[in-house]
Formats: sequence, C-alpha cells, structure tokens
Amino acid sequence: MRKAKRQRTLYQALGSVILAIYLVIALNVTAGVSANRECTGLRIAVNDTTSLKFVTAPELAKELGTLPLDVNGVKINSINTDSIERFLSSIDNIEKVNVLRLTDGTVLITVDPLHPVARVFDKDRSYYINRTGKRISANARYHIDVPVIQGHFTDSLFPPEKIVPLLDYITSDSLWNSLISMIKVDKSNDIILVPIVRGQVINFGTPDDFKSKFHRLERMYAEVMPVKGWNYYDTISVKWNKQIVATRRQKRLDKPKFIEEDDDEETDIATMIAGDGVAPGQVKAGVKAKDDKQIPASVINNNVKEKSPAQ
Repeated sequence: MRKAKRQRTLYQALGSVILAIYLVIALNVTAGVSANRECTGLRIAVNDTTSLKFVTAPELAKELGTLPLDVNGVKINSINTDSIERFLSSIDNIEKVNVLRLTDGTVLITVDPLHPVARVFDKDRSYYINRTGKRISANARYHIDVPVIQGHFTDSLFPPEKIVPLLDYITSDSLWNSLISMIKVDKSNDIILVPIVRGQVINFGTPDDFKSKFHRLERMYAEVMPVKGWNYYDTISVKWNKQIVATRRQKRLDKPKFIEEDDDEETDIATMIAGDGVAPGQVKAGVKAKDDKQIPASVINNNVKEKSPAQ
C-alpha cells in the first residue's frame, strides 16, 4: 500500500514537471510568433461616461498624426508603447493612458479623460484641476459643477491641489457641503471658507486638523448663532488650536442722538426768565411783587450802588 502511494506521488511530480516544460516551450513559441507578427492596426478607446467629452477618439487620432497609418505592416514588437503613453499623457485633458499590444496584431490605446475635482479662478485665468494638479483651461465646451477655489497660486510650494483634501472632507459631509459655497486662498495659512450666509466668512487657517476645526464650527452654528443671530458676526476663525474667535459685523456702536433746538419754535412767554430788577410776575422794574422776595440780581445791584464812591 505504501508502494502504491509512493508511485502515485512520483507520477504527480513527473506530471507537474512535464506541464512546466510544456508551458515554457509554448510561451517561447508564442513569443517568437508574436515578435514576427505584423501590426494590423491601431484602435483608440475612450472611457468617458459623461456628456462632457473632454476628449474623443478622433481628436486623439489627430494628435497622433500619421502614427495610426505608419504602424500598419510594422512588426508589432517594434512599436514603442511607452513613448505613446508618455506623449498622450502630456495632453492636458487626459487623465490616464494605457497602450497594449494584442494577440490579434492590433495596438489598443485606452484613455481616461481628465476628472476635474475643482475649478480655480486665478486673477484673469480660470481652469480645472484633477487630484494631481493637472490643469485644463475652462471654456464653454468644458463646464462641470465642481467646488470653486479662488486665489493667486504663483508659489509652487502651495499649489491649488493642496486644497483637495479639504474639498474631499467638505463634500463628504452633507452639512458642510450644503453650507460652504467657495474657498478663497489669501495665504497658505489663511484659507477662507465662504458660506452661503451673506457677508460672513470663516478663517480656516491651514488646510489640516479638519475634524477639530469643523467640530468647533458646528458648535458655533448650533449654540451661538441661534442666540446672537446669523448676521451678528462677519468673521469666524478656527485657525488657532482649540479656539473660536469671532468679530462683530457692526464694529462701532451707534452715536447717541441729540435733540437740536428748533429756531422756529414759538416762544412761551409764561416760562421766560425775568430781567434784572423785574420781580417774577411783574412787568416794571423796581416794583416789588407782593409776598415775593427780592430777586438776587436786584440785591447785588443795590449793594453796588451803596458802596460806589461816586455817591
């Protein structure tokens, strides 16, 4: 019984060796046939499921010039697929390129169009970017609803694709996705979120620490705004660690209002102040009013006359 088991194991091992030898021979033969096979044509496939048509097969064929015709009859292994991929990848509206030699003698070029994740307004320019920062100029043909970034990106140390992780966080949250309408980049450490609340901005600071900063913002909108009012603050800042700083929209208090005299107002004779030497209620000077005390001005004048050296 042990002998039969050993023989069966030996046969299995021999079968595996024979199969391996066959595969090696078959692959070499196939490779030799493929190397001598002539190219029968070039095909272009565009993986575009949208209606935007950032790129089309006829446009790519035009970019390749005479190559689609030149490859016919050429040994397929002599076609440099890497150079074709590099050339097409340099075109701004292409995201990814894959070039394959097929067993039927054709060369297949598969292209993924650019997938914009944001539209950038940079002074007098406007363009779309993908996740790696590749750009395509915005025009009437290419229009897609994506988040908007406004800023001047001249510094290569802070290109617009640095904002993509922040955009991902905002779009993944239904609350912030509906509240934030645009992102402005004043400086790399002053990222400004523009909400749909008119006349109000959020200074987010640097594009990091998303969970903590948005948690503080959520508390601000849930606990403070309903009390103070949605138009009470013009700037909310969460750029500093574990803090919320807000500034009032109305920077100065209203000046107190003073009632100015009206020169045309009719004079009330009953409230006029009596002149010198005229007792209240009398119209002639020097006539003492009954049961009234002498007015102070009259006392002063009499004392002056008594002490005058001219008398």
